[in-house]
Amino acid sequence: MIAPRSIRIGAGAGFAGDRIEPAVELVESGALDYLVFECLAERTIAAAQQARRGDPAGGFDPLLLERMRRVLPGARARGVRIVTNAGAANPVGAAHAVADLARAQGLAPLRVAAVLGDDVLDLITATPRALIDRPGATSDLERIVSANAYLGAGPIARALAQGADVVITGRVGDPALFVGPMIHAFGWSLDDAPLLGRGTVIGHLLECAGQLTGGYFADMRRKRVQGLARLGFPYADVTADGSAVLGKVAGSGGHLSLATCKEQLLYEILDPAAYYQADVIADFTSVKFAELGDDRVAVSGGGGAARPDTLKVSIGYDDGFIGEGQISYAGADAVERAHLAAAIVRERLMIVGAAVEELRCDLIGIDSVDRSGRGGSVTPREVRLRVAGRAADAASATAIGAEIEALYTNGPFGGGGVTRLLRPVLAVASTLLPAALVRPTIEMVEV
Repeated sequence: MIAPRSIRIGAGAGFAGDRIEPAVELVESGALDYLVFECLAERTIAAAQQARRGDPAGGFDPLLLERMRRVLPGARARGVRIVTNAGAANPVGAAHAVADLARAQGLAPLRVAAVLGDDVLDLITATPRALIDRPGATSDLERIVSANAYLGAGPIARALAQGADVVITGRVGDPALFVGPMIHAFGWSLDDAPLLGRGTVIGHLLECAGQLTGGYFADMRRKRVQGLARLGFPYADVTADGSAVLGKVAGSGGHLSLATCKEQLLYEILDPAAYYQADVIADFTSVKFAELGDDRVAVSGGGGAARPDTLKVSIGYDDGFIGEGQISYAGADAVERAHLAAAIVRERLMIVGAAVEELRCDLIGIDSVDRSGRGGSVTPREVRLRVAGRAADAASATAIGAEIEALYTNGPFGGGGVTRLLRPVLAVASTLLPAALVRPTIEMVEV
């Protein structure tokens, strides 16, 4: 096979609940070769494992089938291949569900690949390993729900080489979703660290979709962005040397510039010289951007060192319950009455013996987000009190909302609009696992 001069990869989603219209726009008007849906956050896969307990055929992204229903016909008509980590806790189940959908849409023939091997729960529970984000070991975590290793781009490239039109994974590194098509298209070696590093730069720029085209970037004064209500998602024209030109569909909303690219390059990066992925330790320090015109930015440079011999593992575990209650106060002295209400709830929780930890009493609009104490000088005439805390047992957590509700007739005047919430806590911890213990496989589903 002769390698193409370039491939165009579009970013169809940056998180599980992302909009679908920009992906449809990319398929219909973006002249893509590949479309990537990045849909898996750290806690998402643990929640998916819990969902699969109740439904063995489930456990994948609830929006996966709606995304596919909207984009598959156009993708098949235009030869666009799709890669996504929306398989979550059940890539095989997701592959069969997508195959059934394609069959119903009359899109045969179609090959859907499921990438397996990221589920390492047995390995984690069998041998205690040190945690990397806090003191302690994996054996200290009670009620472990899931343990998933971050796989690399190799299995995605292999699935594409086997003719997959759609590749569905569980946990992989976010940039790997984009690097996989590069490896397949250009024949890159999995040992070529500089190329994989440059590919990781491009994948990292694209992985959050609309963030590169002005979403999460915009503000009212310094960085105005037009058309956010119909924000266009980005694509990259990638060449075999690992450089690219970034763009978006003409006429779509948003803004792609040097500034948006620089912000996204450093997003969620601890050390730009050593960004650890399963494929490579990427180095972003030599990356260069050049603005080529409206919404067109060239990216070059970057590099990498040999891949680490360990893989990061994200562990989801049950960690008790969060109870919450909210109530609003309005009019004169609203803030003072809300403070009084918070003090009453604190004392009541002690009186009833609720075993609550990490209790927070926030005045939304005053100190719930900005806790610096440097709020404006104007006293608000309305405020919402939110009290939330963690407890090991559901009864103690439930007491928080009950005491908020009791404020209707047992607290300061003028309270209203009470809401109550009880939810289980899915916490996440991380460890490292020798890469040699993790062996990804591919299961192909034919339509």
